[in-house]
Amino acid sequence: MAVKVFKPKTPGQRHKTSYTFEEITKTTPERRLTVIRKQSSGRNASGRITVRHRGGGARRQIRLVDFKREKANIPAKVAAIEYDPNRTARLALLFYADGEKRYIIAPIGVKVGDTLMSGPRAEIKPGNNLPLANIPIGTNIHAIELHPGKGAQMVRSAGTSAQLLAKEGKYAHVRMPSGEVRLVLQECSASIGQVGNVEHSNIKLGKAGRKRHLGRRPEVRGSAMSPRDHPHGGGEGRTGIGMPGPKTPWGKPALGYKTRRNKRTNDMIVRQRSKSKRK
Repeated sequence: MAVKVFKPKTPGQRHKTSYTFEEITKTTPERRLTVIRKQSSGRNASGRITVRHRGGGARRQIRLVDFKREKANIPAKVAAIEYDPNRTARLALLFYADGEKRYIIAPIGVKVGDTLMSGPRAEIKPGNNLPLANIPIGTNIHAIELHPGKGAQMVRSAGTSAQLLAKEGKYAHVRMPSGEVRLVLQECSASIGQVGNVEHSNIKLGKAGRKRHLGRRPEVRGSAMSPRDHPHGGGEGRTGIGMPGPKTPWGKPALGYKTRRNKRTNDMIVRQRSKSKRK
């Protein structure tokens, strides 16, 4: 997949880049594998805004992606590669031998006509899904489970991949895209290969309207607000933030502040993620 650059016929096209969509083979989703996406605009069940700067955007339907891959030892043929507006990765539409259709995240190297399979006896090739116990050490993997049978929760975005480093006892050592090394039960499954759409990180929106199409509303700088609205607000003219370190609108440290509170899984982390990738 390549990135398309536009001739600046309008100001919005001067810095805009887009996908070429050359890998897409089907433009309309499978109707039975979609559900209506309800707009929440960042509000919870009580109607309070819990995620700021959300709202509007283009209408889209949610594609039901098979993250569990529980149809073991049943071959499936790749019928199409589709665009998904809800995620950065592409989707592969599978037609199983028993007649069922399902979506999976499309890795690099999977194309229309390929045959994929899941289960312990599956071949080690991109798109196949196996338990970590059956995957050779050093293999690049994605769509990794954290709990057996729950479905893939890690390494699902465009261009990402993890690496299986070692196996010790009932756990496998997996190096995440961030550089973190963590323990995962060998019973958990993972898909072989790297997630496709690698050029996603090179896309430039080019104009504010394109951000609105994604459902993102404008963000206002804290320094442009009043003191009652933000810790950075107030002052005459352009002033500094006036405090040791930037703060969130609620007064918490904004940079370098550790927010991890899940102490249950601290023992699962062998090595913290590297600082060079923490950006």
